[in-house]
Amino acid sequence: MDWIAGAVVGVLVLSLRGWLAEWYSLPADLLKVMGLVNLAYACVSFTLAMRSRGDRVPFLRVVAVANMIWAVVCAGLALVWFGEGSVFGVGSLVGECLFVGGLGVMEWLAAERQGVGRAEPG
Repeated sequence: MDWIAGAVVGVLVLSLRGWLAEWYSLPADLLKVMGLVNLAYACVSFTLAMRSRGDRVPFLRVVAVANMIWAVVCAGLALVWFGEGSVFGVGSLVGECLFVGGLGVMEWLAAERQGVGRAEPG
């Protein structure tokens, strides 16, 4: 279901980027890239989910790492735009960082729980 959030956010950000750019005091091109990244993530996440019908641990680990990387990117953007972006813009970046980072941690923990007791290849 992670791909749904990425798709929805991507479509919304791309559709509303002109308005969001003004409200957030962030460049519309930055918002465009963020929307496209969310859509790309949604496509990859959906594809991985469909391909990992049996063992979901590798899928969970890939999306967990992707989410944690995106959380770091959002945190970095929040720091870069702090002072220039509006409180809504920086707050949105921090919120996405926390949401996506928390999701990544939960996915990683789920992968660890599902991997417990599995025989290691060897």
